Amino acid sequence: MSMAPGITLAGSATIEGRQLFAPLSLTLDAGRWTCLLGGSGVGKTTVLRLLADLPTGAAFDGTIAATDELPVAERIAYMAQSDLLLPWASVEKNITLGARLRGQPGDVSRLEHLLDRCGLQDHRHKKPTELSGGQRQRVALARTLMEGKPIILLDEPFSALDAQTRAAMQDLAVELLEGRTVMMVTHDPGEAARLGHAIHVMTATQLQAVTPPQSPVPRAVDALDTLTCQSALLKLLMEQVA
Repeated sequence: MSMAPGITLAGSATIEGRQLFAPLSLTLDAGRWTCLLGGSGVGKTTVLRLLADLPTGAAFDGTIAATDELPVAERIAYMAQSDLLLPWASVEKNITLGARLRGQPGDVSRLEHLLDRCGLQDHRHKKPTELSGGQRQRVALARTLMEGKPIILLDEPFSALDAQTRAAMQDLAVELLEGRTVMMVTHDPGEAARLGHAIHVMTATQLQAVTPPQSPVPRAVDALDTLTCQSALLKLLMEQVA
């Protein structure tokens, strides 16, 4: 994996002439987690898709640049809210999907490493229907890591999981994504408080930075600084709908 760069997105977006989000500047620090919260429809997922150079339906007026001045999109791996596993394919075939679509041989040593780290060795030949929700998300995370990209975009990947499984997946993601530049969109203030080295709350008119706890990620769910940050984020989100 190449060195993870920092990323800056600066600009505004409209849909059919209607403002989606006002001019903003969002910086993702190299090798760190940036969490983005906000109400539905303010453009959070659009920001992710702009970074990945995916269709958005929006007109973007601005720039996206990396600190090393190299192209951004080709160095990104994207993990969506849905696991998007192929139902007819085994765990290991889902994990190696990217290489197979490109007509390339899979990296066997990387596959074995990820199966081990994600606790999937005993499930490698199973189909998605034979897995629990948490196991499916581990497969999706392994597939994302299989690409070996230095920039990872996460679009609410754990939101459908129960609280215990979600916390376990957060811990695993922090462990496996160490050293990468990560941006996570989430609706969960607790998740942002646990994981964010930088935390931003997005509205249609502004991007507001919130000071994260100073303790290392992933932070304890019951730590005072985590709970204080979670409360502050929830208050900001509630003010948006007041």
